[in-house]
Order: sequence, then structure tokens, then C-alpha cells
Amino acid sequence: MGGIVKLKNVVERLVQIKGFSSAKKPCPEEYGRDCVPKDVKEGHFAVIAVDGYHEPTQRFVVPLMFLEHPMFRKLLEQAEEEYGFYHDGALMVPCRPSHLRMILTEQWC
Repeated sequence: MGGIVKLKNVVERLVQIKGFSSAKKPCPEEYGRDCVPKDVKEGHFAVIAVDGYHEPTQRFVVPLMFLEHPMFRKLLEQAEEEYGFYHDGALMVPCRPSHLRMILTEQWC
């Protein structure tokens, strides 16, 4: 399957998650499946950078526009291979948090 088709499938799955709807429910202390954490604003999604060797796991809140970023798309492909897309909660990507931070702060067109 081509990269664009995979990306389209990822976006469709993310949109199906209630966390991407505009109607947010207040969160209890423990987040449930139908709940969106307060720091995840509309037009954003949560990503967890998982590096089991060098850096501790870190959570990021990412604007949807990064779904078009070439390096971020590569991370999504790696995440699909390693974790699959059928899990609850934040999207997990297999990379160092410092690497993801570099991608998110990079200026790109």
C-alpha cells in the first residue's frame, strides 16, 4: 500500500477516535476511552515517543498538520510496523523523545 494511502488510513482512524471530535467531555482523574485530556486541544493529538534504551518515554501534544510532515509520516509507518493501529489512547511512535522534539520544532513547508 502506498505511503499516501497509509497516511489517509491513519487520519481516518484518528478522526474516528472521540479525541478528535469537537465535543469534548470533562475528564475524571483517570482518563477513560471516551475522554480527552485537557491539554489536547481541538486540532491536536497526543503522541508518545517510546525509546526503550536511551531516554524515558515522553508524551507530546501535536498539531494535526504534522500528519503531512515527511519525517513524522516515516515515524507513523514505523509505528504501524511495530505497534499496529489498534490500541486505545495516545499514538505511540518508536523514537527518542529528543528526535520527535527535533521534528516538531523544525521549520518546514
